[in-house]
Amino acid sequence: MADSPPSSPPLSGRSSPNVVFIIADDHRHDALGSSGHPVVQTPHLDALAARGTQFTHAYHMGGLIAAVCSPARASLLTGRNVIAADAAKVASSSPSCTVSLPADWPTLPQLFRQAGYETFITGKWHNDRAALHRSFSAGRRIFLGGMSDHTRVPLHDYADNGDYSVPPRFEPGFSTELFCDAAVDFLAQRPHDRPFFLYLSLTSPHDPRTPPGKFAAMYPLGSTPLPDNFSPDHAFDNGEISIRDEVLASKPLRPDVLRTHLAAYYGMISHHDAQLGRVFDALRTAKLEADTIVVYVSDHGLALGSHGLLGKQNLYEHSVRVPLLLAGPGVAPAHRAPGLVYSMDLFATLLQLARLPQPSRIESQPLPLAPSDTPKPGRDSIFALYKDCQRMVSDGRWKLIRYRVNGIERLQLFDLENDPHELSDLAAMPAHQTTLQRLLIRLGDWQNAVGDRWMPPAAGSSPATSVVQ
Repeated sequence: MADSPPSSPPLSGRSSPNVVFIIADDHRHDALGSSGHPVVQTPHLDALAARGTQFTHAYHMGGLIAAVCSPARASLLTGRNVIAADAAKVASSSPSCTVSLPADWPTLPQLFRQAGYETFITGKWHNDRAALHRSFSAGRRIFLGGMSDHTRVPLHDYADNGDYSVPPRFEPGFSTELFCDAAVDFLAQRPHDRPFFLYLSLTSPHDPRTPPGKFAAMYPLGSTPLPDNFSPDHAFDNGEISIRDEVLASKPLRPDVLRTHLAAYYGMISHHDAQLGRVFDALRTAKLEADTIVVYVSDHGLALGSHGLLGKQNLYEHSVRVPLLLAGPGVAPAHRAPGLVYSMDLFATLLQLARLPQPSRIESQPLPLAPSDTPKPGRDSIFALYKDCQRMVSDGRWKLIRYRVNGIERLQLFDLENDPHELSDLAAMPAHQTTLQRLLIRLGDWQNAVGDRWMPPAAGSSPATSVVQ
């Protein structure tokens, strides 16, 4: 049984910061101007990074189902590892694409709501409806699903009775514009007697990648570069080679076809950057910017040609790392934080910034918000999993991926410091066996600690010192 959610007295006044929490869908960590991308134009997100902190090595923890969006969001919303965040412990064989959150565990917006905040949602909610209802006090244009046509999104408004069984409605317009319109309207009409937590959840740049208007032609194919680790096909069966995401283009991948996909993907990102600019303008117009913490994060990344893959069902850096920007009171401006962090660390961080109590036994840790004498303040290791076929551990320099597919095990070892695009597998080299074994033991310890029963720990791993339920 989880600890009861902490209760707090209602808050009001400038001492209680507002929160605008923006989460994108499928946005790679490197597809930002502020990340140094050679062509992607994201001026509004770049400006957010400039007035706050950009966490350059933020990761999500994967998931036990192919719809990685849902478990990744569950972990972020609960501050717990991806297994503990899943009430049903959904297995890779389950037909479900939605992770339900534990009913006896508070969500991040729920804790803000209990503390007296107005909590408002617009956009995608890819977890259970009961968790949505207890997390928010209001909402408009809510999408209760994983993906849809961007010009025909099934929408609900927040239901006071928690009943979302009525048929959805469809409004004219593009998904990102509809959701950002709802956010702008909320900022103009919010209750003025208490702080707010605005959850703006985009379905962009998830496919179908159909950027509207000028953004459809913003990136000419001839000047759209391929990823540095582009390959026509993946070198081996990673356990998820023929899933829907991987057949959006025929294999082997052709450079001209992939450039079409990349141009549309970048157009989606630039379009939603422009729409977020309207939300940021609304904050300034309402004179709220100085008192508001703004978060930008993605649920996970995407391959789009890297390593011969297209989807997110893998544990390479392009899929397991996410953009993470944070700005506002208590956050250092113009700062790049290179340490290892999880996106779920936003849970502890936002509660800390708002001076709210947090549940015990969460794994979320406060993000390093200010420059430090420590070279890379953050975590000493990052772990991730995918279904019953892939596991990963990284200490920031060395990264191990372990596969088990059709009874065959394979290991990959990468030196991220000298090979950031994961092009040279060192797992079979005698000089690196000590590093490989060290990471295998560390991975096994983590699997034991989180109760990972889908892929037994490697032989030689030490007993867990604690178990997170």
